[in-house]
Amino acid sequence: MPSADDFSLRRIALPAFGPTAVWSVGVGASVPVVALSARNLGASIALAAAFVLIEGVAAFVSSLPAGSLVARVGERRALAGAAVVDAVGAALAVFAPNLWTLGVAIGLMGMTGSVFLLARQSWLTARAPVRIRARAMSTMGGVQRVGLFVGPFVAAPIIHVWGTQAAYAVAVVAGLSAAVWAWFGLRDADDVGDQATSGADGRGGAGDRVRLIEVVRDHRRVLMTIGVGVLLIGAARQGRFVIVPLWAESVGITDSQTALIFGIAGGAEVLLFYPAGSVMDRFGRVWVAVPFLVVLGVGMVLLPLSHGFAAVAAVSTLMGIGNGLGSGIVQTLGADAAPVVGRAQFLSAWRFLSLIGQNGAPLLVSGVTVIASLGVACVVLGLLVLGGAPWLARWLPAYDPRRAAVRPVRP
Repeated sequence: MPSADDFSLRRIALPAFGPTAVWSVGVGASVPVVALSARNLGASIALAAAFVLIEGVAAFVSSLPAGSLVARVGERRALAGAAVVDAVGAALAVFAPNLWTLGVAIGLMGMTGSVFLLARQSWLTARAPVRIRARAMSTMGGVQRVGLFVGPFVAAPIIHVWGTQAAYAVAVVAGLSAAVWAWFGLRDADDVGDQATSGADGRGGAGDRVRLIEVVRDHRRVLMTIGVGVLLIGAARQGRFVIVPLWAESVGITDSQTALIFGIAGGAEVLLFYPAGSVMDRFGRVWVAVPFLVVLGVGMVLLPLSHGFAAVAAVSTLMGIGNGLGSGIVQTLGADAAPVVGRAQFLSAWRFLSLIGQNGAPLLVSGVTVIASLGVACVVLGLLVLGGAPWLARWLPAYDPRRAAVRPVRP
């Protein structure tokens, strides 16, 4: 069996990233039509907007149980099973006759997404050695971004011919393809990867049954330090998707122009995912995490000063560059801190913290806007994100696995 020194990311690229690539195409095709399909089934504008929240809420609620499930059944089974169930949910959405059925389908896809994302991270965490871990994680994040970008273009002609709900058919095909790829590809890759940390059953340290509460208790120090930074990273990422379109609308920018703004920013993100991983592997995690928060925070503070398409596009692109710098940072930090025994449970708690930030950012923006204004909300969120930079600068070096002299910090 190859040692960690013989490990090559290229040797497991197809099984490691292939299922994510095809699965994310399905997500990219289905997410933009959720509100529209709800409207076609008779929902009001307000209710259709609420349907967009179903998938996020389902992912949030299922994030912690997902860790126990992955630990019990193993990463390969969890990936393949989640992809199949995701395809079932998407098929239900294709033929949904009413809003109740559509809501169940969207919720099911949200829950399977939690399992899929956690299982792929746990699998890669067990196999990528420290020297290339950040590049592996950032590449995984970059592949997902590419899939999300491609998905709407795949769905567009299908929607044109068969209608809005037909877009979910892309997710059906993507889910089934990801399941087959994960089931057979990961089995072959296990013969290449280093299983010393994952066990012969491929369960990623899951053969030892430990409870989630025990894992959280034993690793509470890292969850209360680096985990707070991960929460702020989640808030930063989701926050920009809230404030940029709202601010663009408030200064008279059309919906089509807003879409173009996000497209430009998205292009900047995709270009930076591998350089971000390379910097983390060569110089340390702090050299990406801190600039990521600084650039996004500065962009949020500057947004209320922008008026007109060019100015808003420039600020949004700045935030896109910042987000691209942080490609794979949450997964990399989670992999660094994750124990061998109870790895899946730990990573589920890690993802839970990120989701708290992602779900909390829209609530913060909404609350501050009601009390003051949207411009003030942008500044408040930006200052909160900026505050995470010195926090991670303080704590990250102690947990950087590249520092051979560092001993694990006990809770």
